[in-house]
Amino acid sequence: MKSFAQLFTSLDETNKTNEKVKVLKEYFACVPDTDKMHMLALFTGRRPKRQINSTQFRLWAIEASGIPAWLFEESYHVVGDLSETVALLLPDHNNTSSKTLTEWIADINSLGTKTEEEKHSWLLQSWAELSAQERFVFNKILMGSFRVGVSQNLVIKALADVAELDAATLTHRLMGNWTAETYQFAELSHADTALEDVSRPYPFFLAYPVQETSEKQKTPDAMQDLLGDASEWQAEWKWDGIRAQLIKRNGEIFIWSRGEDLATDKFPELHPFLNELPDGTVIDGEILSFRNGLPLPFAVLQTRIGRKTLSKKILEDSPVALIAYDCLEFNGEDIRSKTQTERRQLLQQLQAASSVQTVFNISALINFNSWQELSEIREQSRAMIAEGIMLKRKDAHYQVGRRRGDWWKWKIDPLSVDAVMIYAQKGHGRRADLYTDYTFAVWDGDKLVPFAKAYSGLTDAEINKVDAFVKRNTLEKFGPVRTVKPQLVFEIGFEGINKSTRHKSGVALRFPRILRWRHDKPKEEADTIETLKALLNENE
Repeated sequence: MKSFAQLFTSLDETNKTNEKVKVLKEYFACVPDTDKMHMLALFTGRRPKRQINSTQFRLWAIEASGIPAWLFEESYHVVGDLSETVALLLPDHNNTSSKTLTEWIADINSLGTKTEEEKHSWLLQSWAELSAQERFVFNKILMGSFRVGVSQNLVIKALADVAELDAATLTHRLMGNWTAETYQFAELSHADTALEDVSRPYPFFLAYPVQETSEKQKTPDAMQDLLGDASEWQAEWKWDGIRAQLIKRNGEIFIWSRGEDLATDKFPELHPFLNELPDGTVIDGEILSFRNGLPLPFAVLQTRIGRKTLSKKILEDSPVALIAYDCLEFNGEDIRSKTQTERRQLLQQLQAASSVQTVFNISALINFNSWQELSEIREQSRAMIAEGIMLKRKDAHYQVGRRRGDWWKWKIDPLSVDAVMIYAQKGHGRRADLYTDYTFAVWDGDKLVPFAKAYSGLTDAEINKVDAFVKRNTLEKFGPVRTVKPQLVFEIGFEGINKSTRHKSGVALRFPRILRWRHDKPKEEADTIETLKALLNENE
């Protein structure tokens, strides 16, 4: 745990890419293979199952700290993070533990068979064995809230250097349904390891955004400068659903989301066409709610996401279909190195042989002869329930991750409103001492009604200025949340808007973020609830 806690701290203390890679390589070089796998599991979102609930955690922390409950709560309100609060308040016993990360996680996993008293005794003893920084990381793992400020790409880059393998191979091997207890580091890093897990998806190829920060960059001439001749590209609508890979191998079917969630049971409507596919087929596409051959807004699909069971009513209200983008494996062969055009021909061949084409659709190509013509077609995106246009070079290979050059997403301008910041909360990690998470409101008569939260879009300098404003202008405290003087106005951008009974404003936004700080606008000139309702009506 000492090495892992030091790794976490070192990564949190630097923004330099090369320094982060260096720190990761040093960690891989000094810990046992089992710890390497548990570290990779944690860094790729594979956390141990939570075995102690937050009430127990809080009460036992108050007991161990020896301070009154009110003082613990006040400390939590100041810090804003329960794991960090506990780590800071508990006394150091100058003890030391030689347990590895693997051993600590094994202890956590074994708690499922323990009584509450045994859990209580184990937790107090564990805290006593760890330093403050080790306790912080331990608490995050224990409570299922572990996050780290480093991308998976950087982790794989460091691992590739250590293992002397290419990053694309390692990225593929870290996909799918594996655990640190069963996946050996030697198997991961060996040059000749074969694909044994038939469920394993390929790393997704992600499009690079066409930047749209100025009017000039949206012009057909700018597209010509960026991408060259329009005849070298194919265009498709950018659909707003769940990006997924659908796999048929050895008579078994699997559906993986881009977030590496195995979602086969969540989409039973897709099983018939998947079962028809020949073995050794992998398709990349978008799962959307579909009715009468037309896609429905993402909000419809959202009603079934996260449901443990799918009732007959949910299936009827939100039927799904696949819009296929690409074919990655055909007859058991990895075909990602074939051209975009060749892979699409194989995809069309698969769809033509299907008897259930109502749920197996191929993303239609948009006919265009110039960037000017495509720019005009792009303006129809919202009417198509699309986010914009995807551009793919016809001779492109299917790559790994987000790569500039062969796939681009040309999204439409976001919807936006000017809103007043009314609440603020501290961030996490490097920004744990700064107010970076904000709630925004619009006017409803003479009252401000909250409608969205956002935490991205400001520069570090702007965040520091907002943080100083929050600290000078706090009106009330509600746990870690601060009510602030309603004064600052920001332009909030979002991809879509839908009705919601869970929000006071009656609306819910899709991907809200801060577009800019409106220094030029007083709070009285912020938008109203009627503005949101008008946007809602336009998008229904």
